[in-house]
Amino acid sequence: MNILKELANRDRVFDFLAPADSPVDVRHGPILYMENVTVSFDGFKAIDNLNLTIDDGELRCIIGPNGAGKTTMMDIITGKTRPDAGQVWFGTRHDLLTMKEPEIAHLGIGRKFQKPTVFEALTVFENLELAMSVDKRVIPTLTARLNGEMRDRIDEVLVMTGLVAQRHQLAGILSHGQKQWLEIGMLIMQRPRLLLVDEPVAGMTEQEMERTAELLTGLAGKQSVVVVEHDMGFVRSIARKVTVLHQGSVLAEGSMDQVQSDPRVIEVYLGESEEAA
Repeated sequence: MNILKELANRDRVFDFLAPADSPVDVRHGPILYMENVTVSFDGFKAIDNLNLTIDDGELRCIIGPNGAGKTTMMDIITGKTRPDAGQVWFGTRHDLLTMKEPEIAHLGIGRKFQKPTVFEALTVFENLELAMSVDKRVIPTLTARLNGEMRDRIDEVLVMTGLVAQRHQLAGILSHGQKQWLEIGMLIMQRPRLLLVDEPVAGMTEQEMERTAELLTGLAGKQSVVVVEHDMGFVRSIARKVTVLHQGSVLAEGSMDQVQSDPRVIEVYLGESEEAA
């Protein structure tokens, strides 16, 4: 296996820098705070006066029709996109708008994209090993030896993700669902305080969706988890609080029953269905 080639692949996007103990301060407020955030692309407001707060240890589901601004919101949180106006704070001390992507990852914000991105030429165990919160320069990575605590951490994540039996399998031969769990596991290895998960059950079987629901709900409390998803059945199975985005701002917020019965939400989703038809 050519590990150097894998590490040099620019299509591989991983945040290897998060420390075990994030310095985020949540004693006097939420873990994530977005106020009056606006961003435009060529005159189109992708995010329009967005206000959002996520509490420490919370599991929040973000839903909304296509073009609602869900991906742009995550891009702003992770430093990929800079807004035109507004504030974004991680805890009470860290202004994310003054920080670069690696610095934000180092604080403890992890992001999982819709398409699973794993090192397919490496085993499940090796993928988790590479994702561990240690020195990730190439030479130390290739020469490092795992201690007992590190192996215990990997074993713990293997159990959490349901991949114990696949620990020595190449990631490339895993099922779609297993690759999703492996990537979530790689993020867990970094001990993030905030985990952003984009459409985790797209393309999954019903059984895989149930396992993913167990995994994400099991993380809540240990980490803050924000899940962006289109599958309403899955959202209902995990939702504690749901935020509905529309045209770049919050349209409704509350329990799944509350947002589903909101006339504004019904109008937005029915309108999308009629346009698609």
